[in-house]
Amino acid sequence: MYYSESTHLAENLIHIRAHWERCHKGTFSSGLGPLFYASHIPERAKFAVVLVNGRIESAHKYQELMWELARNQIAVFTFDHPGQGLSGRFLANLHIGHIDTFTQYGDCLDAFMQEVVTSQWQGDTIILAHSMGGAIACDYLSRFTTSVNGAFLSAPMFAINTAPYPAWFAHGVASTACLLGLGKRYAIGQADYLPKTFEDNELTQCPHRYALFRQLYQDNPGLQLGGVSFRWLQQALSFTRNIEQLQINLPLSIASAEYDTIVCPTAHEQFAQRLTHCQIQSYPGKHELLCEIDTIRRAVLAQFYTFSEQLLGCQPPSPNTATYIVDEVGDTDSDTGS
Repeated sequence: MYYSESTHLAENLIHIRAHWERCHKGTFSSGLGPLFYASHIPERAKFAVVLVNGRIESAHKYQELMWELARNQIAVFTFDHPGQGLSGRFLANLHIGHIDTFTQYGDCLDAFMQEVVTSQWQGDTIILAHSMGGAIACDYLSRFTTSVNGAFLSAPMFAINTAPYPAWFAHGVASTACLLGLGKRYAIGQADYLPKTFEDNELTQCPHRYALFRQLYQDNPGLQLGGVSFRWLQQALSFTRNIEQLQINLPLSIASAEYDTIVCPTAHEQFAQRLTHCQIQSYPGKHELLCEIDTIRRAVLAQFYTFSEQLLGCQPPSPNTATYIVDEVGDTDSDTGS
């Protein structure tokens, strides 16, 4: 299997961006308006990934991973959630993350599956979801009939870290604000998009990927998103407090981050213990495991590839593959990489 290395991102960026340009892009209809999506299906694709990103994220942020998956003959379908990325925003202040009902995210994922994924792909499919995307994926799997084989969840948002206040208090404040007609205003402590220095960031220990992420958002202001509204917070906390009640009958695999300060890793353990068909592995990383330092990111992706192989019978990754190549990526069967 090919693994992208952060130390070679500078050399590989030309190929990553070229692949992104070759990806199909468009919009699809949802109950919340047209939503942006991107997809790529390599020749002889082994299976497809439906990449469900997290809050403030966009398909654009996953260009490295999409390029990497293409090298491994894996198709990718991904989209921007309503209210973020290049999908429509809801409020006059475009930086406020807002949603009326949290399950609207799952409704949009179902629309994406129906309108885009199943119309272009009829083979095996695995959901790969990060953070808020993990909660959305679980909501989707619990409510809709689906053809996906299973889901891999990276640092899923099963419990939000509301420190220094307990979650019940934050939920009460947000609910009260909504009752007072303040649901569309920033929740306490939230503000417009403001990039933090690498030293102050809570997302990753990888300076290369963090710098690339911030530069992407600097160059594309339309991707920027700030904090959340009282309504978003109230809805997200209401959903996550009941997440263990969801009935999911498909295999799941969770990658949890030990140093996560965005979501609560203990909730991952509790969730996994309840399901006999759920695997879990913890890593010494921060919240964005798919953008972490190479040793951690590679281990997380190896977990994903092994999970996929168990589900679909695909060829598992070789843990000792470490050859570095920088040639042009195409729809080839090359399985050497860094």
